[in-house]
Amino acid sequence: MLRLYNTYTKKKEIFKPLNGKKATIYTCGPTVYDYAHIGNFRSFIIADILKRYLAYSGYRIKHAKNITDVGHLTQSDIEKGEDKIIAAAQKTGKTPKDIADYFTKSFMEDEKKLNILKANIYPRATKYVKKMIKAVSELIKNGYGYESGGSVFYDTAKFNDYGKLSGNTLKKLKKAARLEPNPLKKNWFDFALWLKAPENHLMKWKSPWSLGYPGWHIECSVMSIDNLGPTIDVHTGGEDNIFPHHENEIAQSEALTGKKFVKIWLHVRHLLVNGKKMSKSESNFYTLRDVIDRGYKNPLSFRLLTLISHYKSQMNFTWEALESANNSLNNLHNLLILIRSSKNHIKNNENDDSIDKLLNKTRESFKEAMDDDLNTPRALAVLFSFITIIGNGSIEIKNNENIAKIIDFISELDSVLGLDLLSATTKVKIKIPAFVKKLQQKREKLRKEKKWLEADKIRDEIGKLGYGVDDTPQGPQIKPIN
Repeated sequence: MLRLYNTYTKKKEIFKPLNGKKATIYTCGPTVYDYAHIGNFRSFIIADILKRYLAYSGYRIKHAKNITDVGHLTQSDIEKGEDKIIAAAQKTGKTPKDIADYFTKSFMEDEKKLNILKANIYPRATKYVKKMIKAVSELIKNGYGYESGGSVFYDTAKFNDYGKLSGNTLKKLKKAARLEPNPLKKNWFDFALWLKAPENHLMKWKSPWSLGYPGWHIECSVMSIDNLGPTIDVHTGGEDNIFPHHENEIAQSEALTGKKFVKIWLHVRHLLVNGKKMSKSESNFYTLRDVIDRGYKNPLSFRLLTLISHYKSQMNFTWEALESANNSLNNLHNLLILIRSSKNHIKNNENDDSIDKLLNKTRESFKEAMDDDLNTPRALAVLFSFITIIGNGSIEIKNNENIAKIIDFISELDSVLGLDLLSATTKVKIKIPAFVKKLQQKREKLRKEKKWLEADKIRDEIGKLGYGVDDTPQGPQIKPIN
């Protein structure tokens, strides 16, 4: 039974969707003024793992991932009227739509490279402005919003449960000092629902209050409610979104509908680079394109690196760690190639139930790991151990039917992890040089003659050339040492 850590209640909870085997997920997607960075993709990969495991467990999923093409990123950006998409447009001489379309396409390409399944819906903020204006009007009518100077703000003091997600309660906020209070607000911690646009602002819409644009937080509330209903089963995002964005989403949404907005809040911890927060000023800001340009042509190495850390733990990205993950992925591919090729060495002369027992035990361990708050490090260890046992011949495979079972089983578990293991092994062939093959033939001859010391010397010689020899029940297998 799946248990997920709920940021709202601060404990693991049994996953019980509102509608039986139908589950709804909302993911805070990218603001498309630039390429998404690898920290963003850590969060999106974990959302993908959740979605894949729910599907594996028999759930039907409706998943919305918004595209923020009105580029307000933080509360201070909103208040200053700063829009990252407009800034990028002015810098390049393109229109805001050109910028948003280009980086939306780039984001979709990067997700495909990381084998992230497509969401059912990608609502774009600019397509929902009329519905946002209607929602803001409703909040004013309900007493939660107030107009001031052509802008509209949420009266945070009216929402008694404010702060339950982040811990920033009204009591704490009232005690906090604010150096530059906004004269348009009743309280400094009230947040914008609608902002009056400066005269030269490129993106603005007509509203009952002013020519302006929506606040950052109202966008997600409206797109989520419109596409998934008033209550969502799981809302995912990075921990940097907990406050103020997700806290404000709760306040707006529950004031609009009168219903609980989200059952489980799943937040992914920060990705650090060499132990530091990723930022352009630190010259440690990396996109997936940077990873590929560095020589890692298979971006799934980064996906694997992401899964090695539990999503509730900080992940420290280093190029050395990525190299290790890349080597691990290559080793997996090589072992799978050996497993597939071993079919040619097996005689169909004996039934065997030891494989079935191993499959059942492995599946049970894998599900136990994933049920424990998506514990991908444990789940990976289970899969790696299984593939190593089979690939190194630790268990005897006595018929070709078992090879098919093993391949299907690896495909089953990989449908959750999304490492695309089997398709990669059909594209990669291990080329063993002729001189290495001749050495192995000589070694095999010595072994048959029981000249073990001489055979071991040749094995060492093969090792120095960068190749290992596994003596399996199906015969010796040569593979590169990574």
